[in-house]
Amino acid sequence: MTKLKIRSVGNSFGVILPAELLEKLRCGEGDELFVTDSPNGVELSPYNPELEKQLDIAEEIMRENRDVLRRLAK
Repeated sequence: MTKLKIRSVGNSFGVILPAELLEKLRCGEGDELFVTDSPNGVELSPYNPELEKQLDIAEEIMRENRDVLRRLAK
């Protein structure tokens, strides 16, 4: 378990993430993290659930229209 302290940053608040935690999240300075509600509280992740939904829809469309997309690519 990692304990983080909330600090004042301008007119907002923030936390400093230790290097070990960033390594586990596989992210670094400038990357985006997403906060989602979970049964255990909130979850911090580099995974964007909205993008995943959009990619699933795109894959379904590409699968359904494979022949049309092949002809268009020629």
